[in-house]
Amino acid sequence: MKATIYHNPRCSKSRETLAILQEASAEIEIVEYLKTPLSRDELARLYARAGMTARVALRIAEDAAKPLKGADDDAILDAMAANPILIERPLVATEKGVRLGRPPEKVREIL
Repeated sequence: MKATIYHNPRCSKSRETLAILQEASAEIEIVEYLKTPLSRDELARLYARAGMTARVALRIAEDAAKPLKGADDDAILDAMAANPILIERPLVATEKGVRLGRPPEKVREIL
């Protein structure tokens, strides 16, 4: 099975999710999204496959998220593409779907 993880190696939840993928013997593509940002369209596709809105995937603990409090999903996607620290992590995509690894065990649903 192939899995793509949109990963931040400094994040414990992201590291835990990566470990779950490794334990499952997945063929893993690691995308460090802070180094290789996703486009607005890529983010929109991933969230649509996950059945979630951009607002749910917004890292609200970041200072840069405060101005987005009343923003719509289009504005949030634009902000995430411009400032990828706003993307909640980790996201994992497989042929079975996309999940946000919060908690990390959620990714087991698509393995």
